Amino acid sequence: MPEDWRHGGFGLYLHWPFCQAKCPYCDFNSHVTANVDQDRWGRAYVSEIRRLGAETDGRVLQSVFFGGGTPSLMSVSLVDTIMREIRATWPIANDIEVTLEANPTSTEADRFRGYRDAGVNRVSLGIQALNDHDLRRLGRMHSAAEAMTAFHVARDTFERVSFDLIYARQDQTLNQWKTELTTALDMAVDHLSLYQLTIEDGTVFGQRDALGQLKGLPDDDLGADMYFATQEICAAAGFVGYETSNHARPGAESTHNRIYWQSGDYVGIGPGAQGRLTRNGHRWGTATPLAPGAWLNQVEKEGHGEDPREQINRADALTELLLMGLRLAEGLDRDRLAAAGYQNGNAQERELAALDLIAKDPTRLRVTPAGRPVLNGVLRALLAD
Repeated sequence: MPEDWRHGGFGLYLHWPFCQAKCPYCDFNSHVTANVDQDRWGRAYVSEIRRLGAETDGRVLQSVFFGGGTPSLMSVSLVDTIMREIRATWPIANDIEVTLEANPTSTEADRFRGYRDAGVNRVSLGIQALNDHDLRRLGRMHSAAEAMTAFHVARDTFERVSFDLIYARQDQTLNQWKTELTTALDMAVDHLSLYQLTIEDGTVFGQRDALGQLKGLPDDDLGADMYFATQEICAAAGFVGYETSNHARPGAESTHNRIYWQSGDYVGIGPGAQGRLTRNGHRWGTATPLAPGAWLNQVEKEGHGEDPREQINRADALTELLLMGLRLAEGLDRDRLAAAGYQNGNAQERELAALDLIAKDPTRLRVTPAGRPVLNGVLRALLAD
């Protein structure tokens, strides 16, 4: 499968690792610091764009994603510098999607207009909750009123706006979530990311939970009820659940995230950024140092910001294809799977179909609505020897 990445496309992820505060549920590579030399960081990003651009010369870039951290803490001039270098490095798709993640606490109308003028055409806002009590419990620095202001600024500036909410929060009832979700859908432009709260090791919430100090988390049954209510309410409002946690009006799905889920190639730049690159018929996984200072110093001193690359063998590539592709409601093309070494119609698949966890579809392997909440189990069964 030397050119299989073309089924997914080609994108660029750029990681800005800095935040104003660390949220207690967050296990992303984000750091709080008082001062950032943005000119220095800009030189490092430009250097990496040029280096990786030389490896992928001629590929058409379909998406750029500024992730974090809090990329809306980046200066307009830094984003403009990066976007100018991107346009000088790769051919750009006519419908390229350029997304920047933003927090309501770092939203200013002038800055948003500057990002738009630099080439950003989609913003993803980390709102997370629509009431002040739950925002405080989640460790967020903004109020519900500030979130609404930020949303209106984004909507007035960009054609495409997404925002995130977390559900299954402490002491949240099913009816409370239904009401909040209905309000969110009344606000929404074209895309919502709706995540069930998960308690991750290494986070403040993880530490509290281990000590029995994180009270009021929903049990599995309530979490499942919230998940199914989310699918039903969003579908009724015209926001199709095209991926496990993402809902969009038809045609407004995230191009960048679809590249991940369809196992395309993507360049990863910045501390902790990962990538996938196919070169000379081989697929490679790229990774970078997690610590911001370590990444920055390595770019400056060694001329690159990567850890040693790892070649992804055929079996691991198939596993990754299934892990990512079955998150999508459309699933995966069976011809593509066969080319990757998947045995269509195996015993595990027949058993899952009998349980109505995967669809009986001769052309695509896809998980049913009943199977999506237990996707990890479905994947384990499909990958069993």
